[in-house]
Amino acid sequence: MPARSSLAAARVPRSGTALLILAGLLWGTGGLAGSLLASRAGLQPVAVAAYRLLAGGALITAYAAATGRLRPVPRTRATAARVAASGLLLALFQAAYFAAVQTTSVGLATLTTMVAVPVLVTGGSAALDRRPPTPRAAGSVVVALGGLVLLLGSPTGAGGNQAAGAGLALLAAAGFAALTLDRRAPLPGLDRVTVTGLGFLTGGLLLLPAGLLSGMGLPLRADTVGTVVFLGLVPTAVAYTGYFAGLHRAGPAAGVVAVLLEPLTATLLAVLLRHERLDGAQVLGAVLVLVSIGIQHAPARTTSAT
Repeated sequence: MPARSSLAAARVPRSGTALLILAGLLWGTGGLAGSLLASRAGLQPVAVAAYRLLAGGALITAYAAATGRLRPVPRTRATAARVAASGLLLALFQAAYFAAVQTTSVGLATLTTMVAVPVLVTGGSAALDRRPPTPRAAGSVVVALGGLVLLLGSPTGAGGNQAAGAGLALLAAAGFAALTLDRRAPLPGLDRVTVTGLGFLTGGLLLLPAGLLSGMGLPLRADTVGTVVFLGLVPTAVAYTGYFAGLHRAGPAAGVVAVLLEPLTATLLAVLLRHERLDGAQVLGAVLVLVSIGIQHAPARTTSAT
């Protein structure tokens, strides 16, 4: 009986981890789709981000409406505050990241953000739990950081104001970490799917002025419209819905797996679809990222009851 109980209890976090893995894999397609949209439609990064949030938010909200989730949503200040907070953090994450790219380079912004997120999430989870990270969690983060540095490369050629760019990237990581570490229970009548959809719409509207200033003209062709739909559906609506559902089941610390899988998946897609080549350091970095995930999520040894 004790053994059966422990197995039943393990199904919930493991199902949550599966959703986080799915989210990370789907996120990895976002960079490729975003760059494709930018090149074919002549859009700046902030305009691509606005399209992504608006399209993803519209799709999630449409799903919420079709499944009856919008009807019981209370029209209260608490609801508005919850949706506004989600939208502000999403807009902050996107805007700060692309500002970091423009201030320095894609390499430095991506490396700083990806390295900072696991540290902030792991440290934030420990602070909220009021206990230090476990040796396994700490070791996993150390291995992950080394792997990310090797996988993403050292942005030695970054120009501009590197200090300001790094600060903006850290701000982007802080916005994402805050979304991940949010442990507030859903408000009555407002489930996680609904708040995610409305939050994305709010974030997209907040980015819209900057996007319009940079130009958001979209050629009405099958390739551009299809790319917007893909960007809003796969790495946004499906990935983030799965991510937040996985966090609810497995906990914020487990969310690091999705963050680590995103650059790994994006790198592999670049190799497969763009025929880019990985050097030895990048291959080692990819292996270290996988090792880090294995360390974090390997089953703990337990003594079976007889």
